[in-house]
Amino acid sequence: MRITGPNGTTLGTPTTATRRTSSSSFSLPEETASTSETRATAAPKASANIDALLALQGIEEDPAERRRRSVKRGKVALDVLDDLKLGLLSGNLDAATVNRLREAAANLKSSSGDPGLDSVLSDIELRVEVELAKAGQF
Repeated sequence: MRITGPNGTTLGTPTTATRRTSSSSFSLPEETASTSETRATAAPKASANIDALLALQGIEEDPAERRRRSVKRGKVALDVLDDLKLGLLSGNLDAATVNRLREAAANLKSSSGDPGLDSVLSDIELRVEVELAKAGQF
């Protein structure tokens, strides 16, 4: 595909002569059709991408990072429970809060590696499940 400028002339015209500087012996060879390389295009191997993903999944994550994520999930669940409480007290229980509560319950299933934190998260999960059962959504 050739790109031309607004007046129909080409933007870059190749020169056929070799350029030489006054003190240098370096020169660019002329490009001919016989010296140009043609390379076959090959599709990338999908197995290499899958292997890389599997290798990343196999990496053991840092226990401190796993604990931090678990604490964050617990805080989110407690915040949603607080929103549910406020909605019930005001008489405005909406479906969005119940959906957020359902998502929070699903996120609390993973282990943090810390037995004390796992016990607290288990208690939060139980409370979330009770509230979902009260709402008729579990």
